[in-house]
Amino acid sequence: MEEVCLNSEPVFDEGDEYDVEGDCTVVEHDDETEETQLRKGPPSPTVGLEFDSFDEAYDFYNIYAKEQGFGIRVSNSWFRSKRKERYRAKLSCSSAGFKKKSEANNPRPETRTGCPAMIVIKLVDLKRWRIVEVELGHNHEVSPQIKRFYKSHKRMILAAKKAQPPPEPVAEIHTIKLYRTAVINTGHYEYPNFSEIEGINPVDNSKHLELKEGDAHAVYNYFCRMKLTNPNFFYLFDLDDNGRLRNVFWADARSRASYGYFCDTVAIDTTCLANKYEIPLLSFVSVNHHGQSVLLGCGFLGHESVEYFVWILRAWLKCMLGRPPQVIVTDLCKPLQSAVSEVFPNAHHCYCMWYIMQRVPEKLGGLKGFEAIKRQLNKAVYDSLKIAEFETSWADMIKWHKLGDNKWLQALYEDRQLWVPVYLKDIFFAGMVPIRENESLIAFFEGYVHKHTSFKEFVDKYDLALHRKHLKEAMADTESRNSSFELKTRCNFEVQLSKVYTKEIFKRFQSEVEGMYSCFNTKQVNVNGPIITYIVKERVEVEGNEREVRYYEVLFETTQVDIRCICSLFNYKGYLCRHALNVLNYNGVEEIPSRYILPRWSKDFKCRYRLDHNSGNIDVYDPVHWHNHLHKRALSIVEEGAQSQVHYKIALQELEGLLNKFNAVENDSV
Repeated sequence: MEEVCLNSEPVFDEGDEYDVEGDCTVVEHDDETEETQLRKGPPSPTVGLEFDSFDEAYDFYNIYAKEQGFGIRVSNSWFRSKRKERYRAKLSCSSAGFKKKSEANNPRPETRTGCPAMIVIKLVDLKRWRIVEVELGHNHEVSPQIKRFYKSHKRMILAAKKAQPPPEPVAEIHTIKLYRTAVINTGHYEYPNFSEIEGINPVDNSKHLELKEGDAHAVYNYFCRMKLTNPNFFYLFDLDDNGRLRNVFWADARSRASYGYFCDTVAIDTTCLANKYEIPLLSFVSVNHHGQSVLLGCGFLGHESVEYFVWILRAWLKCMLGRPPQVIVTDLCKPLQSAVSEVFPNAHHCYCMWYIMQRVPEKLGGLKGFEAIKRQLNKAVYDSLKIAEFETSWADMIKWHKLGDNKWLQALYEDRQLWVPVYLKDIFFAGMVPIRENESLIAFFEGYVHKHTSFKEFVDKYDLALHRKHLKEAMADTESRNSSFELKTRCNFEVQLSKVYTKEIFKRFQSEVEGMYSCFNTKQVNVNGPIITYIVKERVEVEGNEREVRYYEVLFETTQVDIRCICSLFNYKGYLCRHALNVLNYNGVEEIPSRYILPRWSKDFKCRYRLDHNSGNIDVYDPVHWHNHLHKRALSIVEEGAQSQVHYKIALQELEGLLNKFNAVENDSV
């Protein structure tokens, strides 16, 4: 099994990465193998491809030229005058230009045609060479069938004879290299052998992605395009020994930045896998400061096994620079559960109750008395405030309906601590897990993916989905900053948070403030030093228009003004419940303590929250650190600049000034 990492650190400005681990001048040693490899064909030169040395860039173009049937030469080189260091070069077809006229009696015949085919490569970051110009067209016939021996090809063969075994994989993530052969539409990618990426172990199964005609090119072309337009784009391939694609992971710059803000709770959406969609899509999702879902990365999974899940989770973790989330929410999937335990041993892993409850009709619908079973199951899951209540309700359901032999319910009960809300009260979910019967969950790609969506169709829709999500967030930002919210009560808590929360989160909190009026008879029942226990009664709607009174226990610590309700809405949703608000109001507290006003819901969260401003650990000699640090600092400029037209014009003017300074420095150094 082989793995391919392209831009595994956010260091490249543009372009796709196509290098080979070790010396690129090494080719296959026997003619037959070489011929087979060349039939697969290297990729065409593309603007943005990068190499670790001038020789690697030269050999890449030379191999491509041999496949096409022409030779190459270095037609121009540019050097820095002070250091005599080459920083730019033009590699041309050997038929480029014309020879100088000879005064000999019998001059050699002219073999050059002024061919325009060429590539221009440029040194970037003082260590990598990037293709910046490409012309593929020739003005003469080229064909691999024309058996002509070119000098450039002789150099390649001599290098092969001197080839040594490839070196060990380099330690720095950003220098892990790939030399890619052509992408073909035979259902999989074809690659030569690659070195393993440190920290991501290979999987040893034979399953791979089933790509149809056109899928391979669509995925390949999409990634190439993204690298040209999205400098911080990350993707990783997992290949078997035959070059077939097993797994793919990718994340764009915005997804990587979003994780810096919203890494507390992450959901791994495997809906496409569970429902046997044509594309085995897996998505990493969180929620932003508006409660909207945000994408943190995607993958295609070749097989639902522990090994494959482990690979894709490690790929995602590597993309996010090794920073794991605190809470991970998934569907009920045993291989994924094992993989999460292995890759994220310190994270809280929970099953999403909504996925489980959606399967109730499928799993229990054929049983006698299904409606009664469903009611009792809902009551046990949604209404239990204490573990003892759940255990009693569940046992009554099993006994009354004689469900002791039902394997599905047995399995759910064994895993109850991973999905039943009453067991998860101490975990922060940021509103990602529905805890009420009338709440639902909408997948990030809802409306963009159906059962028969192909790989090609998905990558075509992917950008559209992300664009609409980003537009929705931008509109919510504008509305939250520029709108004054309608107040529905005279409660100080409502006034206080109307100045802080985004519009959507404020509306959710506002419903709790309004709900205070359905609570009554707040009563002190116990005192233990500074901790006072209250019982708050609430009239709640049940089936139909009926109402019943429920009792909620609230603990209030008087010295630190700490408060906790047995319903644990604060941990589930991120804001205080009506019962806690009632007790605060009962005790004359006029403002909600700051610890219960989470910054992640505030209007200016992205502006106030700086992504790792600590520059003390920056290696001043490492371009990887330069890029990471600058990218994080630039995000705050983008967020501030997008707040108003005035801010936008200032930011744009300053950025253009910086670019002019960079160009001036570059010109002075030539």
